[in-house]
This record gives sequence, C-alpha cells and structure tokens, in this order.
Amino acid sequence: MGDAGGDGLTYGCRGATAPDLAVWPASPPGFRRFETCVPVGRGEDVWTAAADAVLRWEVKRRSGFTVAAADGGGTAVRDGGRYTVTAGRGRLAVREPVEVVAVVDTGDRRGFAYGTRRGHPVSGEEGFVVHRDDEGRVSLTLRSLTRAAPGGPWRPLFPVLLLAQRAARARYLRALP
Repeated sequence: MGDAGGDGLTYGCRGATAPDLAVWPASPPGFRRFETCVPVGRGEDVWTAAADAVLRWEVKRRSGFTVAAADGGGTAVRDGGRYTVTAGRGRLAVREPVEVVAVVDTGDRRGFAYGTRRGHPVSGEEGFVVHRDDEGRVSLTLRSLTRAAPGGPWRPLFPVLLLAQRAARARYLRALP
C-alpha cells in the first residue's frame, strides 16, 4: 500500500490544520473536523510556560502519552521531525508514528501540527497552538482532521478510536497550567 501523502503521510493534505492561522480555513473533504479553544491564563509568565510546554510535546505527555524521536533527532518539536507517540503501557501500548508537518513560533502564536504515518490507528492531522491576545490572555487551540486509517488492523475499529480520541482531547484541554 502506498502512502497517500507521497512523503510518508497517510493523507495528502499536509498542514491542513493551519496552526499558523488564527482562523482555520475550509478543510479537505472526507475528514472529521474538530476545533476548540480553552483559556490557559494571563500574563507573560503564563505565556512563556505554555508556549515552551507546547513546543516540547507537553500537552501530549501530560495527557498520558510518551513521545520519542523516531528519526535520530531530539524530542523537541521540529518541522519534518518524525516521532513515535505511545498510548498505554506494556502489551497494551499503541504506538502511533507521526511527523511534524507545520511549526509556528511567533511573538503571539506558538505550536505545531503533526500528521499520521503508516501504522497509525487513524489518518489525519492534529494541531496544538498556544496564542495570546493584546490584553495578555493566553489560550490553547486544538485542531484535528480525522478519518479511518487507509488500511491495516485498526480500520474496523475506527468508531472505538473516535471515542478514545474524545477522551484524549478532554485531557489535552487540562494539560497546561
């Protein structure tokens, strides 16, 4: 089976969660689209801590996942970096191969999006962005595009995976101070 994205991704719309944009444009068809934003706090210290945490995968880690570099690089977020995100432990661990497809690091917006690679239980993209407004309010935005994996053992379990995704999102929204 070939990769839909042509570059190792299981989908063809690299960067579709647009973490650099405050307003998310239309998504490609065939995906379940999700976006939500939660307040994190206010002020420079909150901004610095939250922005640093997002760019070190802390939203995922604090939500019960482990993240390891799969390409010999470090674990800090880097555009094009390949990682293995693991949910669970031991024999029940689910390993999710991903690639960072976009990074944003500006004065008021920091975050990234990763895309799924072959072997991931679903296909699509997920983005985590911390941003602040002119009054110093800091927020976390989550965006995702999800569809069933193009093949493999996970495909028939897609409805169950959507429930697991919903539970993970609830943890993400509580992950930052």
